[in-house]
Amino acid sequence: MGEQKTPVADEELVPIKEQVYKDPRPIEQLQKYYDWPMTHKPGPIYDVVRLLLSTLVWVPYRARSVNSRRVPTSGPVIFAPNHFSNIDHFFVGAFTRRKLQFMAKSQLYHGWMSWVYKTGGVFPIRRGVRDEQSFKVVDSILSRGGCICMYCEGGRSRTGKMAEKPKSGIGRVALQSGAVVVPVAIYGSQKVRNWKKLQAPKVRVSFGEPLRYEVVADPTREQQQLVADEIFAEIKKLYAELEASAGG
Repeated sequence: MGEQKTPVADEELVPIKEQVYKDPRPIEQLQKYYDWPMTHKPGPIYDVVRLLLSTLVWVPYRARSVNSRRVPTSGPVIFAPNHFSNIDHFFVGAFTRRKLQFMAKSQLYHGWMSWVYKTGGVFPIRRGVRDEQSFKVVDSILSRGGCICMYCEGGRSRTGKMAEKPKSGIGRVALQSGAVVVPVAIYGSQKVRNWKKLQAPKVRVSFGEPLRYEVVADPTREQQQLVADEIFAEIKKLYAELEASAGG
């Protein structure tokens, strides 16, 4: 009999630090970071950061993609990956020439990195509140044919496992915009947080068949959740395929 692989225990994952969930600052202090992507595409800093972090993705993490050809080469696109690590958007962005813009928790906007986020196409989202300003930014980006990366699960998984149920926000965006949704599964990135242990897992990224929904100007919460559930089901299917191929 061949040697059996020992399942990876959850205890092997480095815990994510406890974080302050709500940003105490008023929205006025963050307004310029919402306003910029409404009228500006990602600047040259996006290309610089993408080059640097794509090298990280391809070399130590040995990331490879499956079916990246499925990504539309033009028009608005919503990339919908699962979310294990704080560089998941770079695992997605490394395999497409499209420029991804994504939400980042507003607590990250401090010091000189705020300029990098702003000019690189990132925009804030205030957690714990219904942040309508973020949805306005998303609408602006998609209406000019841009791309966003939006996590169905909301925040990162703290357990290294996918959530049971997605948030409804991605369903709202898909219905209101009519943009193409590309489900994406990222396998292996939960151990990215183990870099201090000098562990660099192999990461695989699988792109699903594009989905598109008829535009609904004012979708109900039930409609939003139904679409979110459908998108998340596709992500889970892609993830299961990657897991099976890895023997996990």
